[in-house]
Amino acid sequence: MSFRKMSLGLAAATMLAGTALPAFAQDSIYVPLFTYRTGAFAGSGTYIADGMHDYLQMLNQRDGGIGGVKLVIEECETGYDTKKGVECYEAVKGKNPVMVNPWSTGITLPLIPRASVDKIPILSMAYGLSASARGDIFPWVFNPPATYWDGLSMIIKYIGEKEGGLEKLKGKKIGFIHLDAAFGKEPIPLLQELSKEIGFEVALYPVAAQDMQNQSSQWLSARRDRPDYMIMWGWGTMNGAAVKEAVRSGYPMDKFYSVWWPSEDDAKSGGAGAKGFKMLNWHAVGTNFPALQDIQKHVVEKGLSKSPKEKVGELLYNRGVYNSLLIAEGIAQAQKITGKKAVTGEDVRRGIENIKLDPARLKELGLEGFTETLTLSCSDHNGHRPAFMQEWDGTKWVKISDPIEPMTDRVKAQLDAAAKDYAEKNAGWPKRTEACDKAS
Repeated sequence: MSFRKMSLGLAAATMLAGTALPAFAQDSIYVPLFTYRTGAFAGSGTYIADGMHDYLQMLNQRDGGIGGVKLVIEECETGYDTKKGVECYEAVKGKNPVMVNPWSTGITLPLIPRASVDKIPILSMAYGLSASARGDIFPWVFNPPATYWDGLSMIIKYIGEKEGGLEKLKGKKIGFIHLDAAFGKEPIPLLQELSKEIGFEVALYPVAAQDMQNQSSQWLSARRDRPDYMIMWGWGTMNGAAVKEAVRSGYPMDKFYSVWWPSEDDAKSGGAGAKGFKMLNWHAVGTNFPALQDIQKHVVEKGLSKSPKEKVGELLYNRGVYNSLLIAEGIAQAQKITGKKAVTGEDVRRGIENIKLDPARLKELGLEGFTETLTLSCSDHNGHRPAFMQEWDGTKWVKISDPIEPMTDRVKAQLDAAAKDYAEKNAGWPKRTEACDKAS
């Protein structure tokens, strides 16, 4: 297992490829980052890795860490491969990590049953198992600020509003082009249920990982099927190839929607014809925030970042910043609750359950206006926050809607049933050790 040391915070963190490390010092906080800078998914993973690392490194450089305790930031390269991801987890769990960020639904799923045993919180930010939003059933897993089921419901809701109401979708055909993996399949049960309830037809277009850059057959099928709308659940090179093929096949881009993962580079793959392509998002792009400017000052300009300067502030870079914002807030809240400086994974789980990113806190953090309010709790590990629709104008993403609330009335019952079903099918599933009506 090859690791790349990303933090200059502590000399004790120095690591050579394949060399095992002892648990880190008690006067530090160990934050492993599962990343992928190589392979077919590197075009997406690299920028997120940069944003995650740079925000935490900024806290080290500017503030001396969190609460006076340095962060040890260490990456483990997974290549977006589930087996390698699990190997990363096994390699880091003995070094007292305060949480683990799998950055893959496929990696997240096998880690879920391990988390409660090892007492390491899993942060699968806006990905992973949607049902793990139920903190009473999944006390060690967090997936804020919205689940994939929330995201799908927002897209359907937005399309319905454009048609004049959800009932107007009856008789329509909605295509769903997706990575043929756990990530891409995650929202399909809800999509099929909504199709029965509302009356639209679903056409599925799975894309195998080895075929992500060659989607001609899927788009030929789409030309034959003529879906009224197309929704994409893609990642890595799949997104850019899909935009390019949609343009080439003549699919109307104003009818092409995506969940929140395409980057600026993905949209640019379609050239001028990609104008009108839409996707959900829940945070700002750009560097017009004090925290982003501090990243530039304390990390990028000092040569402590791997990110090209021009990529700082782009969509996926800022997605990584948001992810590390959650890490940092979980740690800060844990310190506040326990009175300890060098907190543990158990402490940080309690900290994440007490996150409250309101406008005042975001302003204090130098991120005023960067994102919506997020409040987590013992029972709600997600928040189910709204997202907005943004559109590619040919050169950049432009926000085109107010916040879109999830279709909670339609999603909640099914999500609750899925969470209970998961626990029932996994014999011996560990229950919460404390009730959710008390401090977690």
